[in-house]
Amino acid sequence: MEIRGNLIGLPLVVLNVDPLMPKSPNGSRNSVRIISGEHRSRKIQFPDVPGLRPTADRIRETLFNWLREDVAGARCLDLFAGSGALGLEALSRGASAVSFIDASSAAIAAIRTALTTLRIDGSSVYHADAQAWIKAQPNTVAPYDIVFLDPPFAANLLPSVCHLLVDSSLLSPGSKIYLESATDLSDADLPKSWVKLKSGKAGAVFFYLLSPVPKE
Repeated sequence: MEIRGNLIGLPLVVLNVDPLMPKSPNGSRNSVRIISGEHRSRKIQFPDVPGLRPTADRIRETLFNWLREDVAGARCLDLFAGSGALGLEALSRGASAVSFIDASSAAIAAIRTALTTLRIDGSSVYHADAQAWIKAQPNTVAPYDIVFLDPPFAANLLPSVCHLLVDSSLLSPGSKIYLESATDLSDADLPKSWVKLKSGKAGAVFFYLLSPVPKE
């Protein structure tokens, strides 16, 4: 498992990893379970962090049904990783690698612990602002097949992050981009070169699967 600790990707050696998750201020622990795959039913612990809201089980199940033919062997990018539930679910279902990005040090520590506990190799963890991380990536970086975008709802970051991805070299041809939002994105300022493949709504949450239109 490759664990990186800063924006520019310099390796961070982690010694004496605490097997216990960071606790929330009231001492409780939060958890979310992996739905399917090699680590089915295993629980992921995560801390109380403002805006951290793991994707609900039924939404994750729908999403990975949509991605059924795409996950095995895929390189995935979990921006605004939070609990890491989306990226860890992808790894459980056969993704080759996931890059986890989050601005919260507590969330990043939790994801590192989960990867260590589950003995998952081949993934990277970055403590960084998602938009700054995208801008810092060189044009030579290997592109991603699946991107998960589930930022804190109140931040309204999806349009700007999507346009940054279009201007980067991070998307492979035919890549799939998952968006999760508290509002309907039908009229949002998303890249015009992306086509909507799937969409759904669960309670107050809207979620979408998009893909870039192939260049002629």
